[in-house]
Amino acid sequence: MLVHICCSVDSHFFLEKLQKEFPEEKLTGFFYDPNIHPYSEYRLRYLDVQRSCKKLGIDLLEGEYDFENWLDAVRGLEKEPEKGARCEVCFDKRFDVSAHKALELGEKKMTTTLLVSPLKSQEQLKRVGDAFHKKHGVEFIAVDYRADGGTQDQSRVTKEEQLYRQDYCGCIFGLTMQREQQDRLMDEMFSPINNRTLPASIEERLAMYTKRMEFEDEGKPYRIVRQKFLNYRQFSCTLTKGKTTSIPAHALAYSTLSRKRAQGKIEYSIDNVHYMNRDEIRFITLEHYNRLAESSFENVRELIFNAPTFEIELMVRQKIVALPYDLTPIVVVDTIPEGKLTLSLDAKTYEDTKEYLISL
Repeated sequence: MLVHICCSVDSHFFLEKLQKEFPEEKLTGFFYDPNIHPYSEYRLRYLDVQRSCKKLGIDLLEGEYDFENWLDAVRGLEKEPEKGARCEVCFDKRFDVSAHKALELGEKKMTTTLLVSPLKSQEQLKRVGDAFHKKHGVEFIAVDYRADGGTQDQSRVTKEEQLYRQDYCGCIFGLTMQREQQDRLMDEMFSPINNRTLPASIEERLAMYTKRMEFEDEGKPYRIVRQKFLNYRQFSCTLTKGKTTSIPAHALAYSTLSRKRAQGKIEYSIDNVHYMNRDEIRFITLEHYNRLAESSFENVRELIFNAPTFEIELMVRQKIVALPYDLTPIVVVDTIPEGKLTLSLDAKTYEDTKEYLISL
């Protein structure tokens, strides 16, 4: 039986149930989910599915990540709600590819872990599956593992196996609507030009779950723990002198301006830190930054495009302002400018949760 797989949270429990209910069937997993966005999230979900299938002794195949073709398939349905017409087209595409993969492998039966997802309509899935049975001759096995406490059982398995628990279905359109309804920043879509790994980002989780698999291969005991913290994302930072002169500038992490824009002049300096007369804004030269960070950037433009890790930048901030939870704007420039300055800084702090891998 070919089993289309969407994610480990759905698939691990689902595959365990299939193994018990269909002991005579050789199950083959097929991860085909071009709807998942961004690509880093796709890699993270596939990584966890690989681990899950390995633990269950199930062969796993990866389908093509043909995201552009998926976008073409759902064009015009971007505003459809979850379980709406866009989802049905998405199912159609994934069922079509999965059915052809089953035929290619000589399988007569197929099913999907989407059946266990509370975000999906089982009736919708059954309808699409039955249509493909008639068209392709591949029988769709529509099992209901949500009933009789199945959802609670799935949650228990997810916790026991320490599976990656994503909090959105996968597609950019569903994510956008979900974050708008929650009034939450869609930080999954941040991709810094300096390739820095941001706190609680998909990239940070991908690195952590990769390390987790290394721990398991080496037999090292571990736990994944969650912790609440104040997260930060910066949209933009520009500095101008007068009306037209642009000055390369880099704002340290956790620099914020309440009104996103401030004008003023630098009034005085203490210990290589230069103080503006508005909004507690402080400036340091790149030379001073290099000393604090133990780096060797030649100019601020290089710093902007090749910034060090978030942790190093927090260390630099703490050397300048020792107060905990400090949000003072600290701006790095090549040389300290004179005259009237305008700093535009669009950034946001927000409550968030991140995961840590702890070796026992």
